[in-house]
Amino acid sequence: MGEVLRAGGPSFSILHLCAPAEVGGLERVIQGLSAELVAQGHRVTVAAVLQPGADASSFLEPLRIAGVETVRIEVQGRRYLREIRAVGRMLDSLRPDILHTHGYRVDLLHGGGARRRGIATVSTLHGSSRMGGLSHLFEWIQERALRRFDGVIAVSQPLMEELQERGVRKERLHLVPNAWNPPTQPLSRTAARAELGLEEGDPVMGWIGRLIPIKGCDVFVDALSRISHTDWSAVIIGDGPEREGLVSRVAELGIAERVRFVGAVPEAARFLAAFDLFVLSSRSEGTPMVLLEAMGAGVPVVATRVGGIPDVLRAGVDGWLVPPEDPQELARSLEEALSAASVRVARGDAARTRVLERYGRTAWVQRHIVTYSAALEQRGRARLGRKR
Repeated sequence: MGEVLRAGGPSFSILHLCAPAEVGGLERVIQGLSAELVAQGHRVTVAAVLQPGADASSFLEPLRIAGVETVRIEVQGRRYLREIRAVGRMLDSLRPDILHTHGYRVDLLHGGGARRRGIATVSTLHGSSRMGGLSHLFEWIQERALRRFDGVIAVSQPLMEELQERGVRKERLHLVPNAWNPPTQPLSRTAARAELGLEEGDPVMGWIGRLIPIKGCDVFVDALSRISHTDWSAVIIGDGPEREGLVSRVAELGIAERVRFVGAVPEAARFLAAFDLFVLSSRSEGTPMVLLEAMGAGVPVVATRVGGIPDVLRAGVDGWLVPPEDPQELARSLEEALSAASVRVARGDAARTRVLERYGRTAWVQRHIVTYSAALEQRGRARLGRKR
């Protein structure tokens, strides 16, 4: 499509490409960024690689409402060549200025095809698990693919340094921490508690995320069993392969009556007002969207000291920070927070102020625009280099 000059700068055509799962941080980043780019006059298309017949309405419908064009690319299983051909046809049809990929699958399969067509490529690295096994292999391959991208966005300083150490050139790296994307229809405390089946009374701790090892819900559950404070309950929102084991573990620990597994809930951030305390027990993170959402809702947070979390959450000011994979230390901070309602309120208020002042969407989107401009320049230099 090419750049169109306008007052205030160029307008871009951007294609976001991902293989979405249950709506989580990556998916919310795409939703918030795409909506804001459209509002600023850019042409944005979001393409989702999906299994045939998969229900992706929770991801795609908010995009459509915001005026973002959406495309479903339905591919059975691991038919990667069919997927590459389908994405290639879309690139030929849309001719975007930028292909912005999210996730190792689309990074590996589609960056090269876009560059061969003269389209600038940008990828966002939303996190790094380092959990070993196949995930480690996929991340290793992804990092090598990212060396060829025209722009690579890291959502935290540790990720930025990690990418540089693994060979992504400094001039192609861009640090763009996530921004707070408030829910469109947040629920009041009363309404949120009613929908979750909670009553007023004892303090409620909330946990939101995918039930996978990297998110550390097992650490949270083990910490709950160590709390001596008598008045508390916990709600776990999310689903995943660890759910069955976690339910069994809660029963073994004798806390099943205090812990509720709600399952996956669309726009889970709408329910944050129900909680007196939010817990983020991850083993690894970038700059988690759910952290910004909890802070933006004024809910005090106890979080692990990993990835970009310490850059956002200040221990003793906005919340509590604990080491990862340490249920005893997590339990100690949870008990401290449960025992001091006035401290919780003060830190929740401070957290909301910090998010409003430091993590708004305007500057966040502008950093993406700068990245897109730099990537286009990089692609232009690459084309000139080939002609010489």
